Amino acid sequence: MVNVGLLVTLKARPGKEADVEAFLRQGLALAGDEPKTVVWFAIRLAPDTFGVFDAFGDESGRAEHLAGPIAQALMANAEVLLAEPPRIERLDVLGAKLPT
Repeated sequence: MVNVGLLVTLKARPGKEADVEAFLRQGLALAGDEPKTVVWFAIRLAPDTFGVFDAFGDESGRAEHLAGPIAQALMANAEVLLAEPPRIERLDVLGAKLPT
């Protein structure tokens, strides 16, 4: 069951779109190592705008993720890759259909 999530929006610096995409593709392996991250999606919203949606069973899973290696890598590379700081929105999941 998922109850809480994050929606993170990332606007790439001009010319860094491919680098942001590559960064997000690498994030999938790290997300796989997080047992409390139930779902993790990297998405492209526009040519220069990307996002991550992930969801967790509870607040402890979300907190662990925010302190984990993906978030650390994002913040370490944000100044080089992003035109503006990442927008991180905490959300409540009202319903979900997950594979069994």
